[in-house]
Amino acid sequence: MGTDDSGGRADALGALGAGALAPAAIQEKIEALGIKKVRLPLPASALLAVVAGGFIGLGALFFCIVLADPTLGFAAQRVLGGVVFSLGLVLVTIAGAELFTGNCLVVMAWMRRQIRGAEVLRNWAVVWIGNLVGALGLVALVVLAHHPDLGDGRVGAAVLTLAAGKIAPDAATIFVKGVLCNVLVCLGVWLAHAGRSVTDKMAGMVLPVACFVAAGFEHCVANMYILPLAWVLVATGQVPAGFDASLITLPGIAHNLIAATLGNIVGGAGLVGLVYWTIYRRCLGEREPAGGARRGPVVGAGGRAS
Repeated sequence: MGTDDSGGRADALGALGAGALAPAAIQEKIEALGIKKVRLPLPASALLAVVAGGFIGLGALFFCIVLADPTLGFAAQRVLGGVVFSLGLVLVTIAGAELFTGNCLVVMAWMRRQIRGAEVLRNWAVVWIGNLVGALGLVALVVLAHHPDLGDGRVGAAVLTLAAGKIAPDAATIFVKGVLCNVLVCLGVWLAHAGRSVTDKMAGMVLPVACFVAAGFEHCVANMYILPLAWVLVATGQVPAGFDASLITLPGIAHNLIAATLGNIVGGAGLVGLVYWTIYRRCLGEREPAGGARRGPVVGAGGRAS
């Protein structure tokens, strides 16, 4: 998006130069993309969501390798781990996939009445389930590859420690961590849409993602990989001596995922999507709908981005 007809391209060139879109143009682009996302055919949406679950799982896998290194100090371990975790969102955005946390931004098109609330909820449900299937598929492959045995079992131990720390807090704490997480994830997506090249998009995503990982916030899709992998390790007896794995149960996993998911919705849809919509649509005035109100199915490469 961001054409001369809507004024978005002019805003972009005037504010930031030809290399990047300005915020008002990003707003229009994300609104148009939201229409495409919710109107993707069900098989395409579901399969792209499965792919995204695997992609985010790969980022979490990378993160756990860094956590397994005992020679790194706390800050270095968390920051470096966050940087490598950004692989997941880079793959989703550049290669193309449907990620639940990023799709929280489709509320921008809903607030403009370009899509229906039922379409938003359907998209979120399909993508959330698809992300879970993709993450669990990666868990199966990782276990069969004996990946947790790396570093004399330190990778597996890091997964267990990380999982126990995610399940232990009360639901309210996990919820707030989920809010903070998806504020940063959706800001990373927002910055990625400002870029015009692969390098631009990657550069925009890395720091927000690294921040949420380093800070220990809760991303429901990443947890769909980390927590089930830890559960499998416990179920198969791959637990270090003296480690308390009592929290790593199926109810414990549900406890985390429910609270983190709700927090992710509030952070992404509310504190990023609705806030920016209010600024650029209400406070700064209406423009013509970016994608055309109530259009029929629109399918294209843009619908596969995060």
